[in-house]
Amino acid sequence: MKLFFKIAILLFITSVINVGCESNQQSNKVSDSSVSQIKQGEVQALTPSEFKEKSVNQTIIDIRTPYEFKQGYIKGAVNINYYSRNFLENFTNYDKNTPIFVYCRSGSRTSSAAKKLAKAGFQKVYDLRGGIMNWARNNNQIEK
Repeated sequence: MKLFFKIAILLFITSVINVGCESNQQSNKVSDSSVSQIKQGEVQALTPSEFKEKSVNQTIIDIRTPYEFKQGYIKGAVNINYYSRNFLENFTNYDKNTPIFVYCRSGSRTSSAAKKLAKAGFQKVYDLRGGIMNWARNNNQIEK
């Protein structure tokens, strides 16, 4: 019985550790020709350099918690907490045909959130591979 509880606790701790980041205002838009073409309703993961290049003057959403957001964010990002009960409702003012760029801490939440956005009808969703941690590792600026 003790072994069962130890295994259960170990599995719980492992699952908590593996939970990634899931967690702004709209910017002026540029033409879609500056954003690489993806099939409508699909998600494309971008490297930090691709994300930096393609997200200029686009909608950037930081889906981390407000606390995480205050620790630092990508310039121009709007914070919409992935963990909020009304996560998708927070996107009602965004044009579903305009590219949207999302990121979190390490990429786990973003993957899930990006799929939800695509399923909700957003046509071009871009995911920062590795989240803001990868962004920072690649010497990109973080605002505070």
